[in-house]
Amino acid sequence: MTEYKISFLPHDRQVTVEDGQSLIRAAMDAGVHINASCGGEGVCGKCRVIIESGEVEGGVSEQLSQEDLDNGYRLACLSKVKSDLTVRIPTESSIDAKVLNLQATARKTARIKQLNLEDLREKGMFVPPVEEIYVEMPVPEGADNESDVTRLVDSLQRDHNERRLEFDLSVIRKLPDVARQSDFKVTATIARPVRENGKNRVINLQAGNTTDRNFAIAIDIGTTTIYGQVIDLISGKVLSQYGDFNAQISYGEDIISRIVYAEKEGGLEKLHSLAVSTVNKVISKIVKKSGIDPDEISTITFAGNTTMTQLFLNVNPRYIRRAPYVPAANIYPPFQAPEIGIELPHHVIALVYPQVSSYVGGDIVAGVMGSGMYRDDELTLYMDIGTNAEVVIGNKEWLVCAACSAGPAFEGGGIKLGMRATEGAIEDFSIDPATLEPMNVTIGNVRPKGICGSGLITCVATMFEMGVIDNRGKFNRDLDTPRLREVDGVYEYVLAWQDVSGIDRDVVLSEIDIDNLIRAKGAIYSGCMTLLAEVGLSIGNLDRIIMAGGFGSYIDLEKTMTIGLLPEIDAEKVTFIGNGSLMGARMSALTNSIRRDVVATVKRMTNFELSETKSFMDNYIAALFLPHTEQQLFPRLKARMEQRHKDLEQ
Repeated sequence: MTEYKISFLPHDRQVTVEDGQSLIRAAMDAGVHINASCGGEGVCGKCRVIIESGEVEGGVSEQLSQEDLDNGYRLACLSKVKSDLTVRIPTESSIDAKVLNLQATARKTARIKQLNLEDLREKGMFVPPVEEIYVEMPVPEGADNESDVTRLVDSLQRDHNERRLEFDLSVIRKLPDVARQSDFKVTATIARPVRENGKNRVINLQAGNTTDRNFAIAIDIGTTTIYGQVIDLISGKVLSQYGDFNAQISYGEDIISRIVYAEKEGGLEKLHSLAVSTVNKVISKIVKKSGIDPDEISTITFAGNTTMTQLFLNVNPRYIRRAPYVPAANIYPPFQAPEIGIELPHHVIALVYPQVSSYVGGDIVAGVMGSGMYRDDELTLYMDIGTNAEVVIGNKEWLVCAACSAGPAFEGGGIKLGMRATEGAIEDFSIDPATLEPMNVTIGNVRPKGICGSGLITCVATMFEMGVIDNRGKFNRDLDTPRLREVDGVYEYVLAWQDVSGIDRDVVLSEIDIDNLIRAKGAIYSGCMTLLAEVGLSIGNLDRIIMAGGFGSYIDLEKTMTIGLLPEIDAEKVTFIGNGSLMGARMSALTNSIRRDVVATVKRMTNFELSETKSFMDNYIAALFLPHTEQQLFPRLKARMEQRHKDLEQ
């Protein structure tokens, strides 16, 4: 992908972006504020910029006169970068030079870590748990009346050194006809055991040599969404993927609500069937998209939190939410996928990630395995942030974990105009330090409809640094702007007026919203601090942070540290792995060594129930401020805010 360098004047800031990037997003990445409240649709006309050199595509609007266009004016939200650029931001006369440096800090996102297949190959780990082996059996002639199964076993042992074989009844039923259709040349599908001395199961048989056609499916069973991928077990590549909302949402958005519903008569069966139907829908989509034959699928792997796993497997989750919080099982045996209603051939083996505790489930274990932290020397903090945020700290020697009840704020829940990260959600934000006018960037560059998790973090962090809100999350009542108002005794800031919003009212951020965010981030941060303290460590001992979850790739790391969600650490030490649960499920399909390692890994993951850990509440109360009651824990932010204060006084 071609990249271009953009220079913004008079701020003297530079940023490198890919060809076709929106100019307003480039400005946001550079930390340059441009007034823009419509989210990027071009209707407010406030994001006027002057292209002094270089080429952009678009940027023309009825909001600009022909004279404006002749003078190089364009709307930043409609302009696509097509070359190196020098862009001048028109400065209102009321803004003097001293506030130019009060723009937002340049956007810093986490490094994205992809699954490295070559690394797996080099370490001898690219060995799928289900393999296909081509076999040429002797054709029965004359007095040779050995059984077909004996012929297959003898050939596998003699030509491929396969031992300890056992057969599924379905294979024996297929063998006579399949063997004779292909002159006794067949492909046997063999499921490998986890234990070294276990049996190798022959689970399927196909005519001829089909060893170049072996596929697996990986499924992440999330509380909100269910994602799936088709994986080529020969190349290791993902052929297709698709995600859909978990149909269980209609019966509760969080796991506690679903456990309560499952306790009602017929509730468990209903939630089980809804999860299975969603999985089947996802499977149908990805199989069709990949163009493979379902009979060529040999494995399906599942990863989900403890509650989702039990509901999916039709296992009563009642005791997960009652002290002493006991899951039904930590480890589930392999089984044939159709046993629970999965619409795949009978031979497909289903593998389920094990659970650690009632609230640290297979999705977190999958992330720990997929990220590789379980076999690394570096002391790592692994975080999966969602409605229930889970935290793991450790390395190849030891691991401790805990679940933090963060609530739904990071997924838009509990926020007046909160929404999931879909089209129209404000995902990035800046504010003019002099006029307090906003710069909103939405998903899809359409009119704002609400605020998603990453946008909420950025809004609150920016307002805090600019002095719009204090460390308690309360608005500065002395600010002179119509965007700050009191409604029914609650102060709120208008991000987008109704005439430029995508809904029938103003899009606002209230003090109640900010308080919900502070409580959510406080739970996560205090969970991290409690775990570190329990093992005698501090933030300074961490070598890296790995983030997983739906919004981790979009959040601004500096802003996340500004509100005190993440501990202050160099951005270079933060890695984002995306959907860690799905990554781990894919890894399990690609390498049997993961299945062998995972049992030992789970056994050394010490779980802390934070509600029963005395220091947690003290840490939580201390974290209910921006960023924290102890400012010295965030020295970079402290220095930055002190410098801003000095700049304003000069």
